[in-house]
Amino acid sequence: MRLSECSAVLTGASGGIGLELASQLCAAGARVLAVSRHMGPLAGLMNRYPQQLRWQSADLRSPAGRQAVIAAARAHGGANLLINAAGVNRFALFEQLDEAALDDLIDLNIKATLQLTCGLLPLLREQPRALVVNVGSIYGSIGYPGYATYSASKFALRGFSEALRRELADTSVNVLYAAPRATRTSMNSSAATALNQALKVGMDDPGDVAKAVLDAVQAERSELYLGWPEKLFVRLNGMLPGIVDRALRKQLPLIRRYSDANSKESNK
Repeated sequence: MRLSECSAVLTGASGGIGLELASQLCAAGARVLAVSRHMGPLAGLMNRYPQQLRWQSADLRSPAGRQAVIAAARAHGGANLLINAAGVNRFALFEQLDEAALDDLIDLNIKATLQLTCGLLPLLREQPRALVVNVGSIYGSIGYPGYATYSASKFALRGFSEALRRELADTSVNVLYAAPRATRTSMNSSAATALNQALKVGMDDPGDVAKAVLDAVQAERSELYLGWPEKLFVRLNGMLPGIVDRALRKQLPLIRRYSDANSKESNK
């Protein structure tokens, strides 16, 4: 799929990876309907690409917000690319999350993504060739301590992507599941960043992640996993999960220390 021929609906467009996706899509000549609750840094991009970039304010957790996006995409002339990049991440032990935080994460990461995709599929199917991109996580293949609910949401998104791809195998619509590793964005709390540094976890630049995703779009891939040794751990976890269990158990004291710090900071 050529980016210059794309008419894209991009959620989470004001965030780190989303903003880079919007910028790189516009630079390649695509038309972009950028969806976010707040315009934020998208304002500068709109000044640079006034003919290509349109902003749609929407809270994707609500049916009204999703319907606004669908109506805007239809008015925008349809879409042949949907990138579901909206999401929230909370670094906390499972018992440290209250019910509201858990519901918020599930509502945005899973429910909103599935409902919006369902609503936009009729527009995508009108195109000679179309693609749904679901931005997941390495934690959608490796359940990681401190991210139990986030991992659950991304495991669900990975399963949804695989099943939907198979459902649409005889249509013009394909599905790409993209799984970044830790990325330097504002989604990470200071404690999560400190834990990554303590564990010497590699963190990618959002621009590099966006480029890899768009390269996969152009190559019409079905899956994309980023980072080394994270890609190796995904394979090990699938074949020999006991090895990963033992490796992560050694990290538990650090994870608990930083999650406790994160909890105290959030409750101030």
